[in-house]
Amino acid sequence: LTVEFPTGSNQHMNLQQVARELASRLTRVFVPDESGRRPCHGDDARYADDPHWRDLVLFYEYFHGDTGRGVGASHQTGWTALVATLIEKLAQERERRAPLPSGRVRGSDSQSAVRARDSTPGASRA
Repeated sequence: LTVEFPTGSNQHMNLQQVARELASRLTRVFVPDESGRRPCHGDDARYADDPHWRDLVLFYEYFHGDTGRGVGASHQTGWTALVATLIEKLAQERERRAPLPSGRVRGSDSQSAVRARDSTPGASRA
């Protein structure tokens, strides 16, 4: 089953691809860009520049549709806290796809588990 995503794009994806793209879009509001700025913090520089504030991620009640800036209560831990799980899953997926020193991708063939085991210090070779 494939669906057009985004609507009107004439691009078709399966539901797993759509879910991954939606998760990626949601997490971008909370993940710092190359300058350290998180869209959820708007133009408040302390969250990007101050070492005491830069790792603080607030889960707001809702977000500005154009900028991603958090609006409303900044202590919400309900639906927006679900983004933490999405960030973790996307990071794990990215790690699994990262190339090994040999240039191969983890899990790309039937021998990958054997190579991974054999390259782990102290791993059993039985």
